[in-house]
Amino acid sequence: MQQQDHYKTLDVHQTATQAEIKQSYRRLVKQFHPDHNPELDGHDQIATINAAYEVLGDPQRRRTYDQQLHDAERLKAAGFDVYEESTSSRQQRTAEAQRRYQQRQTGQDDDEQIKQWLHRVYQPINRLLSKILNPLKEQLDDLAYDPFDDELLEAFQAYLDESRDLLHKAQTTFKSMSNPPSTAKVAADLFYCLSQVGDGIDELERFVTSYNEQYLHTGKELFRIAKGLKRDAQAAAKRIG
Repeated sequence: MQQQDHYKTLDVHQTATQAEIKQSYRRLVKQFHPDHNPELDGHDQIATINAAYEVLGDPQRRRTYDQQLHDAERLKAAGFDVYEESTSSRQQRTAEAQRRYQQRQTGQDDDEQIKQWLHRVYQPINRLLSKILNPLKEQLDDLAYDPFDDELLEAFQAYLDESRDLLHKAQTTFKSMSNPPSTAKVAADLFYCLSQVGDGIDELERFVTSYNEQYLHTGKELFRIAKGLKRDAQAAAKRIG
């Protein structure tokens, strides 16, 4: 299987700005979303679009991806065929690299520091994220009775205001203590998760003022990505703990 070109998936040039990437992502999600286009079975396409945006939507991951593309082009120019690693082999290679890295850190990481970071940073953020992400479905179900009802909109806005306050607390907590090297995977997943939640809240708030349901769909997709990152952080934290 050839490597998926995330830029082609999002229909943008490699020189596109972050704003242009985000705008194209929203357009494509709207185009292929079953609620907007019921005659299309766009679930697989949306999954591909989301995977591309998870990389290109984050500047740091995008830089890493651009370097990978550059390296691949150099190999092609040298006459090599470039194939995408299977998911399982990529995971195995990543796990092996993490294992070797953790071995090098043996004796350097203080176990007490790891426990403190998990207790003071990871666990509080995990709880705050649950308070933001878990109520969304119920909030949207309530709003679906009449999206133009003032009282329902006020209740939805109150949920968003509280979510933004919780997000601010989570971001402050994240910055309160540097993570030990062996918790880098957990910290990275939390960082990306918080970023997706912030963008999701922005999208959902735009619906309140515009009544454009596309903002609801995009917000839901961003929260879905955030939930996946939250689960990844939980799995990584369990391996450490």
